[in-house]
Amino acid sequence: MIWEKVGSENTVDTLKIAISNCKKHQISHIVVASNTGATVRKALDLDISGISIVCVTHHVGFRGPGIDEMSKDERAYLGSCGVKILTTTHVLAGVDRALRNQYGGIHPPEIIANSLRMLGQGLKVCVEISIMALDAGLVPHGNQIVAVGGSSSGADTAAIIVPAHSNNVFDLRVHEILCKPRTW
Repeated sequence: MIWEKVGSENTVDTLKIAISNCKKHQISHIVVASNTGATVRKALDLDISGISIVCVTHHVGFRGPGIDEMSKDERAYLGSCGVKILTTTHVLAGVDRALRNQYGGIHPPEIIANSLRMLGQGLKVCVEISIMALDAGLVPHGNQIVAVGGSSSGADTAAIIVPAHSNNVFDLRVHEILCKPRTW
């Protein structure tokens, strides 16, 4: 499925495609990028029975020093619904970004990120959050997952991925791009 535009207007349909493919392929884990919890809430409104949801947020400080984009109340609510929430350093934009900002140049994780962006920002997000969730032990090693990401606000990209740990990043496999925007 190709969306004509990027952004949040695709969120519910992207989630429906992701969840449908979880069920079709007997995939039990879905990893969703959601900084405030809004996208995950929309997933919870759909039939997610039998599917474990991991929500990956921006790291605290992404929007400014000490700022956490997800409120404590939202974390508590999502947790009460069985959602696992991961807030940590982004695997493709951590310390390397600080070095670039301070001293210039570009480093391998940012080269990987920019290469993935050639296929779309949302696909870069899907790959990145799947690695982060695996590194945190929130999805099983060696299994397919469905990852949901976006190009701006909301979700517009979903993919079936077998994630790899960050120390073996090139073992990651994108099995299928389920949906993405035509442009980004």
